Amino acid sequence: MEYSLKRGFKPDIDRIKKALEEEFTSEIKLENGHLHTSYGALKSIEAWIEGKRLSVVTESAQGVDDREVLDTNKRFRSFLGKATGYTAKQRMEMAKKDAQKG
Repeated sequence: MEYSLKRGFKPDIDRIKKALEEEFTSEIKLENGHLHTSYGALKSIEAWIEGKRLSVVTESAQGVDDREVLDTNKRFRSFLGKATGYTAKQRMEMAKKDAQKG
């Protein structure tokens, strides 16, 4: 997924790394401008800056209990909020607008 950054939220990979570190306690690696980590129900999380947008690709883990899924989802939404400056509702509305544009 690609996410727009709110005005004042610089497209800076170090800022994105800090947001990841605040939410996920796992090791975060920086390789070729891409951040890589994993946590709980997410087997892998890859984040990078492309232009002025945040790109994130995730892969879900199999066989994870519901409590861990809820915790991981909460942390992921919180990370996106810190990284983009937008709430989940605002991100959903922007995604709908982008989908309507084509």
